[in-house]
Amino acid sequence: MEAPWASDWAIAHAATLARSFRHWLGRDLLPSATDPRALARDVFEAPFVLVSHGTQTDPVLNYGNRAALALWETPWEELTRTPSRFTAEPVAREERARLLAEVTQHGHIANYSGVRIAKSGRRFRIAQAVVWNLLDERGEPYGQAARFDCWEFL
Repeated sequence: MEAPWASDWAIAHAATLARSFRHWLGRDLLPSATDPRALARDVFEAPFVLVSHGTQTDPVLNYGNRAALALWETPWEELTRTPSRFTAEPVAREERARLLAEVTQHGHIANYSGVRIAKSGRRFRIAQAVVWNLLDERGEPYGQAARFDCWEFL
């Protein structure tokens, strides 16, 4: 099986993640990579967690790097079929919805924290997360992404 980051879609998506991050935050998602294929590989292998979802009414995760797959304890094929609201416990989903509405309105937020839940039911608190809107090459809404490297198991 091909590595999840190596498909044409994932290479293009990594470019969207990086371009949108730079648009909203004025800095690079991953400063070292310039070649699209290398960027896709390096983002997938990065030491931080990176996930994204699309623009559906009930958004479905469409990307998770290796750190995200490990943290949520799920393979790529399953993660990328999961409604993103299921990354939070039912009691935290209203808070999560407010967060995403704020990101939609302002383009991004930094320093977000909240409790999430892995496939096994293991709970963890994320901190210092950046959440941003994804824009396609025409500047149209394409989804939202989150990046963080601080979490603790509860």
